[in-house]
Amino acid sequence: MEVDCEGCAGCCLDWRPLTADRDAGHERRGERDPLDDVYNLVPLTRDDVHAFLDAGLADAMRPRLWKPAARDDAVTIDGHEVAAIGDRPVFFVGLRKPPKPVGPFGVEETWLPTCAFLDPETLQCRVHESETYPDECADYPGHNLVLDAETECERVEDAFGGERLVEGTPPEDLDAPAFGPQAVGSKVFVYPDPADLDGVVGRLAADDLTTEDRARFVAVAAASAPGTGAVEPNRREEAYERAVSQSSWVGAAAEEWHRLADEGGVDADASLADGVEVARGAPETPGWTVGSDQ
Repeated sequence: MEVDCEGCAGCCLDWRPLTADRDAGHERRGERDPLDDVYNLVPLTRDDVHAFLDAGLADAMRPRLWKPAARDDAVTIDGHEVAAIGDRPVFFVGLRKPPKPVGPFGVEETWLPTCAFLDPETLQCRVHESETYPDECADYPGHNLVLDAETECERVEDAFGGERLVEGTPPEDLDAPAFGPQAVGSKVFVYPDPADLDGVVGRLAADDLTTEDRARFVAVAAASAPGTGAVEPNRREEAYERAVSQSSWVGAAAEEWHRLADEGGVDADASLADGVEVARGAPETPGWTVGSDQ
């Protein structure tokens, strides 16, 4: 597998507004529609969640819940039917995507929902190859290739030209994609007490989650037992206290990006990242050199 990521980041941002005349399609697997409209949400594993907590980056994470498919169990919260196991909602944990001024694929810089860790200037990941670099990001687009599913690389090629998926042979050492029961407690988590989510699901659907809302889901994921829907109460409480108290450059920058994008009249300028992210402690990216594969 070989990809050309320079000047792209198609799998790290929502580029649908650049192609309003075409259906970009969601990067989804399965028949369930999410309650949110986040494009290319990276599903974090339980280990990923622990790594972010240990790094003080709980405020980089956000949950995803789904509308139920025809044969799913479901529970109604805040007027929304939510896919469940029994009466317990199921969810992913992913990464936040605040609006950032980016110019992918050679287009003029504009405000687009962008991964919290993507540097708008270099279009490189600020945690690439670090201990917090998510497994899903490291493997992409390997699982798509194994499943013979269209990759974001190919979507970008189709929309903007060029060659992004240079060589499409899946890596031999790629872990099998986590689907079905084996994913429960490791990538798909079960929220044990749906009454605890009154008000939260409504805010999720309105894209108005609070720090406390996000911490609830992070804590359950961190305290989940792989292969089961069990959640250890003491670990959950400890993880919640850690998550709700963490305030990193990621969360602060996300709030500032939202303010700038919503304020109106602020030109999309990727160099704003120096003041919004780097000044708050974001690690720099190396820039593109021969052989770069970020």
